[in-house]
Amino acid sequence: MNDKTTQMMFSSKTSEWETPQQLFNELNAEFHFTCDVCASPQNAKCRTYFTKEENGLVQLWEGVCWCNPPYGRGIADWIKKALRHTVQGVIIVMLLPARTDTRWFHDFIYKSIHTEIRFLRGRLKFGGSRNCAPFPSMIVVFR
Repeated sequence: MNDKTTQMMFSSKTSEWETPQQLFNELNAEFHFTCDVCASPQNAKCRTYFTKEENGLVQLWEGVCWCNPPYGRGIADWIKKALRHTVQGVIIVMLLPARTDTRWFHDFIYKSIHTEIRFLRGRLKFGGSRNCAPFPSMIVVFR
């Protein structure tokens, strides 16, 4: 991969990508989410949600949680929190970039007995974007 391709794949004006509504609706029909643990008032997918200011990483996650975390360097913190709450009986469903070469994927998802991985076909269009994401995505179910 050349420098130009690498720069395009890993660049963004933001690390926050709004969940495509159709994808959320399909997953919500299966899981019946009670809380969106990483949202804003504009993109929250559940009646109960935590904003950036409330910091979902320090909140208690209960019930069946939806999580589309920021896709930056702190993504592993969200995944580790999901694993900790799963052991306590909480179900967490996460939308993540399918970066199977990363340490967080191997250490906290691939090797975990508490995860189910669903790779998504094609590339998602996040929020109101006209273009597809420059990366593949996956759904990870922690239970």
